Amino acid sequence: MQETAPIIYHLATAHEVAEAHQRGSLAPPSLAVEGFIHCSTAAQLASTVHRHYPEITGLFVLHLDPITLGDALVWEESRPGEVYPHVYREISMDEVVDVVAWSPPPG
Repeated sequence: MQETAPIIYHLATAHEVAEAHQRGSLAPPSLAVEGFIHCSTAAQLASTVHRHYPEITGLFVLHLDPITLGDALVWEESRPGEVYPHVYREISMDEVVDVVAWSPPPG
C-alpha cells in the first residue's frame, strides 16, 4: 500500500502557471531569491491569499503531493508559531496533482 499525505498547495498567477507548463517545471522568483518555493496547507491558503495576494485576481492553486517532493520538502516556521511547507528545488509539472482556480472558502 502506497503512503499518502495531505496535499500541500502553491499559489500562482495565470502567467506563472502558463510559464510553468511551457518550461515543464515551476520555478517562481522566490526560488532564486530565497532558495525555496513557498507553499501552504489547506488551512493556511485563505490567509496566505489575503496576506500576499489581496489585489490579485485570477489566482490558481497548484496541488502537490508531499510524498513525491521527497527531501526537497521542508517544514519551517515562517511566522511565529506557524510552520509552512517550503520546496527547495524546482517542481516538475509532472509532480503537480491538479491546478484549479482559487475561490475563497464560503463564509
